[in-house]
Amino acid sequence: MDVRSFRGADCDTDHYLVIAKVRERLGVGKQAAQRFDRQRFSLRALNEPEIREHHQIEITNRFAALENSNDDEDVNTTWENIKENIQTSAKESLGLHELKQNKPWFDEECLGFLDQRKRAKMQWVQDPSQSNVDNLNNVRGEVSRHFRGKKRRYIWEPKLRNLKLTV
Repeated sequence: MDVRSFRGADCDTDHYLVIAKVRERLGVGKQAAQRFDRQRFSLRALNEPEIREHHQIEITNRFAALENSNDDEDVNTTWENIKENIQTSAKESLGLHELKQNKPWFDEECLGFLDQRKRAKMQWVQDPSQSNVDNLNNVRGEVSRHFRGKKRRYIWEPKLRNLKLTV
């Protein structure tokens, strides 16, 4: 429907970002649509004995209260009550599982390198001379080396500390 190129976007490449609006119809099955609505609980917390006991007591209390409810209810409403009790007790006692959003090795120094690369690219976009191209390539190489080294140190240093060499 609409296509545009953005010269200012920094993707660390000599290409420009292209954004397009597309209209598309998708057939999504019922199971695929429900998969994204589920809450993920922090199940690793169950490894701790205090939290496990607290969770067991909470579920037992909720089901004891559920037994006192009306027996004339429909099977579906009974199931919904059971499901809701399990989910609320898990949310209260275990908490929700949070996905990591950032890399642990990425710090303020890395942000400084990113800013340096962005400035070099903007300088090249404004004046595409050979000196600016060379400067951009040098900065990009330096930033990539820094990121690679930082990531390798993060991955390998704990492993090397645990490694015992015998001579």
